[in-house]
Amino acid sequence: MPTYPDLKFYIGGSWRSSPDTLPVLNPADESVIGALPVARQSDLDDALTAAAQGLKVWSRTAPRERAEIMMRASALLRERNEEVAYAITSELGKPIRQSRLEVIRGCEFFEWDAGEAQRLYGRVIPSEPGIRYMTVRQPIGMVAAFSPWNFPMSQPARKVAGALAAGCSIILKAAEETPGGAIHIARAFHDAGLPPGVLNLVFGVPSFISDYLIPQDQTRLIAFTGSTAVGRHLTSLAGRHGKPVLMELGGHAPVIVCDDVDPRQAGILSATRKFRNAGQVCTSPTRFFVDEKIFDRFVDAFATQAAATVVDKGIKETTDMGPVANARRLEALTAFSEDAAAKGARVLAGGHRIGDKGYFFAPTILANVPDNARVMQEEPFGPMAIINPVKSLDEAIAQANALPFGLAAYGLTHSAANVDKMIDEVEAGNLSINTLEASVAETPFGGVKASGFGREGGEEGLLHYTAVKTVSHKMAF
Repeated sequence: MPTYPDLKFYIGGSWRSSPDTLPVLNPADESVIGALPVARQSDLDDALTAAAQGLKVWSRTAPRERAEIMMRASALLRERNEEVAYAITSELGKPIRQSRLEVIRGCEFFEWDAGEAQRLYGRVIPSEPGIRYMTVRQPIGMVAAFSPWNFPMSQPARKVAGALAAGCSIILKAAEETPGGAIHIARAFHDAGLPPGVLNLVFGVPSFISDYLIPQDQTRLIAFTGSTAVGRHLTSLAGRHGKPVLMELGGHAPVIVCDDVDPRQAGILSATRKFRNAGQVCTSPTRFFVDEKIFDRFVDAFATQAAATVVDKGIKETTDMGPVANARRLEALTAFSEDAAAKGARVLAGGHRIGDKGYFFAPTILANVPDNARVMQEEPFGPMAIINPVKSLDEAIAQANALPFGLAAYGLTHSAANVDKMIDEVEAGNLSINTLEASVAETPFGGVKASGFGREGGEEGLLHYTAVKTVSHKMAF
């Protein structure tokens, strides 16, 4: 049986503890499973020093060698899949089958970026005789990265992969609620032979760590995934110190369901995806705008699939949905449901906590939700779906674009004309048609409007970790 990892910092190639700790809880039974060290200023100073030394080595390491180390680390994580998945399920409550898939997804980020490390091409610009103009891409420098709690392994992986592939060093501040995935990443890179100081891992009080790291001269890029409110604060702080940022912020993903699809098939697909990771996904399909001609049949299929969802402890192989991450999510989801009902929404399923031990919340369906309900304006970030009828595709697109968010959006249709209209008019950084998967390792991922800026993944994602240098070379003077 795997065990939960011993929680420590990883600084300068060594593991260390702290006299100050925070408890890590299992959300399925609220038991304490670990003591997380809390970084002091001296720990951050050591991480900055180590990252500066690591950058000197790593930025001068050949791309092929960087790729080989990244591939070795990924291979180790694949070998340790069961151990890493157990840690994710223990601290997040995610069903173990989904945790195993998250480990694979994180490995795919490392493997894709390892390949891209060898394709960071510059270019030669046409010029007059006797002079050459060219560009080269160089590592931007030390990266301060902040990853969220909802994907403990794949979210840190995405930031570490981009930084290391580009030749940067990185200080990663992973989530205090779910530190296990990042611990396993650091262990894999340590065992794969990553030079000391290239990857550093700390935990602690988020505001203290960000406020200290971002202004430092060594910090050249801030990479963050999390809420829009926190992202705006960090962007403002970075702006005051002239630092570029890579921000993947909140969403409230719309799903446009057209009248030319099978409503039963669409309802089953939508409900299955909605309750993945208990809906705690920034790209989770949440606001369903369904053509009124198929609305009732779609709702029936969605509700039937929701009722069949097995809610239990994530460690059980038969579990479809585990608990939400913490008590704050329970409180927020209950408030969303009560507010929507008070304003006239139909609560077709759920809307309440399950039991009194563990943070379990019932799969919830809210139908005919008015625009003034809080859940129509704020991302619920939990197992809660909004299903509203629309009279036309134009109305659906207008509803989809009505919020300031634009991270992911989805469309279900077999009409090429509908697809073309969605591509042109839906405001989102990621639009998926007839699939509820928002991104894969080889595609760029990020938002528009209040959902952030910059891209992770794909060729575009790696470019944010580089700086472009223009070289002008005159043959004689």
